[in-house]
Amino acid sequence: MQDLHAHRAPDAAAAATPGSSLEAGDDFEDSGSPRYCPTGLLQGFALLMAGRGRCVNTDMMLGDREYAMWQLACARASDDPELVALATRLFFYFDDPLHCEMPVLGTA
Repeated sequence: MQDLHAHRAPDAAAAATPGSSLEAGDDFEDSGSPRYCPTGLLQGFALLMAGRGRCVNTDMMLGDREYAMWQLACARASDDPELVALATRLFFYFDDPLHCEMPVLGTA
């Protein structure tokens, strides 16, 4: 039987850079990290917009901030209180001046 540890990576302590930690969350810096948008909210938004005759591409919402802001503005101008509330919640995921150049990623 072949040894399962024959191709093992070097010892973790030797691979770590001096001063860094292997604990999750240690050394975490939020500068430049992408934002995450709950896909359930985004899908609900797309369905409500479709019900009003507007097709929303959720991939474009996540990848193109200008497109996302336009769709959210259209939704917030509607007379549907549920759609306005959902658009307002989503707006905070897309309108972050510190991350305006970073893509928004979906989470399940």
